[in-house]
Amino acid sequence: MDVDGQEKQPAWIPQDDQVRRAQSEPYQTLPQYTVGYVYSAEMLLHSSLHGHPEQPERIARIRKAFQDSKLLSKMKEIQIRPVYRDEALLVHSREHWDKVLAIQAMTEQEIIDSESYYESLSLFVMNGTTRAARLSCGGVIEACLSVAQGRLQKSFAIVRPPGHHAEPDEHMGFCFFNNVAVAAKVVQLRTQIKRILILDWDVHHGNGTQRAFNDDPSVLYISLHRYERGQFYPCGPFGGLESCGEGPGLGYSVNIPWPTKGMTDADYIHAFQRIVMPIALEFAPELVIISAGFDAAEGDDLGECHVTPAGYAHMTYMLSGLAGGRLVVALEGGYNLDSISNSALAVAQTLLGDAPMELPPMVASEAGTETVWQVALEQSKYWKSVNPKACEPREDVDEISFSIPEILKGHRQHFLYSQYHMLQVPLMPAYEERYGSQVMCTGDLLENRTIIMFVHEFGNLRAELDGKPMCDVNLEHSYLIDFSKELIAWVRAEEYALVDVNMFPRPFSTTPLPMNMVKNPGRDLLVYLWDNYIQLSKAQRIVLIGHGQGCQTLLDLFQKRPANMIKYVDLVVQVVGTTNIPLIPKDSNDLRAWYSKNSIVIVHPEHPAFAPEGKILKRHGRVMKIDEVKPIKTMMKALPVIRDYVKQTLGPAA
Repeated sequence: MDVDGQEKQPAWIPQDDQVRRAQSEPYQTLPQYTVGYVYSAEMLLHSSLHGHPEQPERIARIRKAFQDSKLLSKMKEIQIRPVYRDEALLVHSREHWDKVLAIQAMTEQEIIDSESYYESLSLFVMNGTTRAARLSCGGVIEACLSVAQGRLQKSFAIVRPPGHHAEPDEHMGFCFFNNVAVAAKVVQLRTQIKRILILDWDVHHGNGTQRAFNDDPSVLYISLHRYERGQFYPCGPFGGLESCGEGPGLGYSVNIPWPTKGMTDADYIHAFQRIVMPIALEFAPELVIISAGFDAAEGDDLGECHVTPAGYAHMTYMLSGLAGGRLVVALEGGYNLDSISNSALAVAQTLLGDAPMELPPMVASEAGTETVWQVALEQSKYWKSVNPKACEPREDVDEISFSIPEILKGHRQHFLYSQYHMLQVPLMPAYEERYGSQVMCTGDLLENRTIIMFVHEFGNLRAELDGKPMCDVNLEHSYLIDFSKELIAWVRAEEYALVDVNMFPRPFSTTPLPMNMVKNPGRDLLVYLWDNYIQLSKAQRIVLIGHGQGCQTLLDLFQKRPANMIKYVDLVVQVVGTTNIPLIPKDSNDLRAWYSKNSIVIVHPEHPAFAPEGKILKRHGRVMKIDEVKPIKTMMKALPVIRDYVKQTLGPAA
């Protein structure tokens, strides 16, 4: 054996179709494998005399699980070999290489004397350590090359010791060489594949892997791990969500740092759906490598999490859809022998094409959803496909809490009742849950000869922040801008009846809508109010006023009740502001002619419709500009115009 460990790399390895056979032996077609595995009993020689979680039985039990389930006959055994020095030096320093090789020459007394030193690095050593570490790294290289060079579609490297903690200059955390990092570099050097995704689901942050590619945009590193404010191994801020790479590699390191133990399938699947897969699809890797530690598995005392074999299978299945199916699984941690063998078996079955086991109904934890949201806020700086709004935690809010919109709606309901004696309009149950307390009317609704129906979406909450970093609201300088106060005061002064409809629905509701109402519940609410209240009233003059998003909903009502609109409605006022000008349906000539004559549509002067490429159509109605560029003040500025048009249209009070 060469003292520096640099055996000569073979120039040629026989391929499947080049295996020698005797001339007298009949030709037989060899099995066409698509999945391979790497294993060697020599890696069992690395063991601790005092017992250690990173024990040889870890890989022996995985191989036995594969054998007992008859998977090995479906997988091609990939020839293992030690990592070569030049390969290791693609990631590690020469000093680091020499340090690991020196272990094989240590005497028994030197091993005993150095025990405390290696324990400080969370390592144990013996004479077989060097050989096992080199085979582990070389095995992952061969597993990756077999896929990258097209000989196989997928592979599983059953190797130890693990590698993802090994830094370029230091071995640590049970790891000597960074198997996956070295393999990725070798693939980039020896094949056409350049863009590689490394997905690390080991319960510990792969500090060494991230360090190897921290400034490299060709490798996307994503890690899901326990972090606990940097108190969980390997400790420190490097595994935090703000650690996103540096220089040209900024944004190509993605950390999903769990704040506590006990994370479940639901948390991991949620992170995959919201962070991992959107970023991975945008990156479009040519090869995917999983740093597959199984210490987040149910039953692992070091990880203390609850990921099941089915959870690992589903994550593997999602990753299999990337890179044309080119996927390598490289074993990292995992220290409960039952958990690691069952989890690895589920992953291997998925590699072989089995559907993942069914998962029960589940919901991510509060800690999980909050973490994913925080990661989305950070990663959205670098990836267009990450949508923080979609990740924002839905506070399955306790009975003692109320959302700010609900508080403000309650305030408005109280204001309308105390000032104008307006009452809540009874609604059917599905509408009551979504819009209850948001449809108010004056007590004379059924008797008054004139009805004004005002359709809008809430109001504007103007808030001043104490500090941008934390987004704390300065309560003394925050207030609700209710643009409708002056409008309502005028309506009541004229002794008109008023129906006030706030179209902003409650955020969460459990009562399902009827199937015919699912697509447009706002429109169907207006139809319900029209059919059950307004049309049954004694009103002879009806004015409809829409504001903002309420304008489109009003026109949706026109589409459902066109004949009624023409017959009973005297005027339609649309205060559009900055929103799109809604169009009257073009399939009714009568309605289009009526609307163009009996409507006013108020917009601000800089509306896109007045741009050179814009166009005002007859279906828009009578459009007029109001000299007010601030959308929240458009209604207040337009009120005198609205009053004049209403009086002109309705004439003297009946």
